[in-house]
Amino acid sequence: MPSYMHFGEADLLRIRFAVSPLWETQSAVRILKRPDRHGYHLPWLRRIRRAADELDLTALWLLMPQRGHSPDFLGPPPIGPAASFEEEIAAVRRADPEAARHDMAWALSCTPGASDSPQGRAFVADPARAVRELADAMECAWHTLVEPDWPRLRALLEADVAFHSRRLAETGLEGLFADLHPRLRWSEGTLVLTTPGDHVRDLGGQGLMLLPSVFCWPDVVTGFEPPWQPTVAYPARGIGALWAQPTGSAPEALARLLGAKRAAVFLALDEPAGTTALAQLLGLAPSSVSAHLSVLRDAGLLTARRYGHQVLYERTPLGIALAVSSHPVAS
Repeated sequence: MPSYMHFGEADLLRIRFAVSPLWETQSAVRILKRPDRHGYHLPWLRRIRRAADELDLTALWLLMPQRGHSPDFLGPPPIGPAASFEEEIAAVRRADPEAARHDMAWALSCTPGASDSPQGRAFVADPARAVRELADAMECAWHTLVEPDWPRLRALLEADVAFHSRRLAETGLEGLFADLHPRLRWSEGTLVLTTPGDHVRDLGGQGLMLLPSVFCWPDVVTGFEPPWQPTVAYPARGIGALWAQPTGSAPEALARLLGAKRAAVFLALDEPAGTTALAQLLGLAPSSVSAHLSVLRDAGLLTARRYGHQVLYERTPLGIALAVSSHPVAS
């Protein structure tokens, strides 16, 4: 049965995007337990496997049912558009124990036998202690699984926000939601999610938070209950190339025109990206990438816009034409 999110007039004025390191952390923890979701992340999984094996994630996994409710307090909507992990995990630690007890009991009931397990009973009997232990486990998971790659992940997520912000300006809500995920559609003031579930939410003037995610692929996720901010998490654009290694080469003609490294920077901008992300992707020094970007921008091949703490670069129409012409079309 589809899920429905009903918008009022005030909600239409309060649609906004955010990026959440805490959400990515809990999604990364979940994906470790789901081999069917490993597809786009195999290079990351191979790299972190040994460190991940040293983590004790059993308490977190117990509250992450295959289907059903996961505790909202443990992976809440972002507290701001660019909150740090430290700010977000501090909010988890401040969770009300009684609200957490209800949240955990609901999640445990979604997995057969979980409520009667020793750990499940301990969670419900002492929710304040459970909140502390779960926050500690999530913080360890952040440092091991996500933090080393966070600059790259954040750059991709912020590029997604920049893209869809333009889509909203160009096409309105109907076009925006149709582009976020095939299971989302806009219909007469209601956002419809055509996926198994039975969730109906009147936004009540709170508006909607849109949250791009690397690790939630291929799902789109909603279901936050009051009083939490209504939120939709959706797969970010560009994750297919997220873990790609630099090829070290560019088409010969373009390399002769721009120089090999500058051409590589130029061709890496299939999606908007910042200096740090490009440097990591290409294995170049950030200072070198910054210099190449400045030259390409001065030549009219790139444009730049500030988003949050960084500057995102993308191709101009002239740059797009040059990039397309540099790749031979297969016959």
